[in-house]
Amino acid sequence: MPSKIDLSEYIIAPHPTREDLSRAVQGWDQTGQPIVTHVVEERPLTIFLNKREIVTAMTIGDYPEYLALGFLRNQGMLALDEEVTAIDFDADIETVVVRTMRETDFEDKLRKKTRTSGCAVGTVFGDMMEGLEGVQLPETEVRSSWLYTLADKINRTPSLYLETGAIHGTVLCKKDRPLVYMEDVGRHNAVDKVAGWMMSERVQAADKILYTTGRLTSEMVIKTAMMGIPVLASRSGFTAWGVEIAQQVGLTLIGRMRGQRFVCLSGNDRLIRDIDPAAIPQEPKKHRRKGAHG
Repeated sequence: MPSKIDLSEYIIAPHPTREDLSRAVQGWDQTGQPIVTHVVEERPLTIFLNKREIVTAMTIGDYPEYLALGFLRNQGMLALDEEVTAIDFDADIETVVVRTMRETDFEDKLRKKTRTSGCAVGTVFGDMMEGLEGVQLPETEVRSSWLYTLADKINRTPSLYLETGAIHGTVLCKKDRPLVYMEDVGRHNAVDKVAGWMMSERVQAADKILYTTGRLTSEMVIKTAMMGIPVLASRSGFTAWGVEIAQQVGLTLIGRMRGQRFVCLSGNDRLIRDIDPAAIPQEPKKHRRKGAHG
């Protein structure tokens, strides 16, 4: 049997048994027999920047402060060195207000919205490529042995997805260690939570890897680049625009990670293949479904 995952490696690990994130629902299986299954909760969270309402996102409800901070940062509404004076969350009215020292100017961004391909209907404000001009990520090397180890650890980590399905995970990693594992109904929410944690804790990005269970779309690539993370990996596949942007900004992009296999479509010169794939065990069937959802 595989060894039990060491959750002490994580700074933030998933919390699949937290009662407010899922509920038990009675149903019936394919034979008509009654069953009880757990389904993930979904609730609105309205994000304000100072006195202005920005967006209402559908979320599972954990880490609302990180979600709000990361969303605003990834939309270019907050500078990386922004002086945030307060983040106020009111659970009763499901609202979080991010307050800054300086006045923010985002009227042009609010006038132009792009709906993205996120499962929970993501929204990007302003020009999607704005903020990427001149971005060139550090030429950080990544080892294939780290990727295999990360995939194995993350797949075996108890998570809300394994309990309920219908959810995405995004994990901030350093070398072969997973650090922060966030989940949500939309992959964009999960990555925004990671971004918010990084901004709040002043975490450097140049030596990090971002792992996601979702597709490698233009939005995911843009968010990763905005965060300054040089490597993005996924169990799922790619979109053409996502690949083009990754190549433009120097992002190492690796997808379709299943067992011994993966595909690199950007940054292959920075990928060190330091282990024979034949030495990696085949992925157990129970984990294969994790890459099936987009």
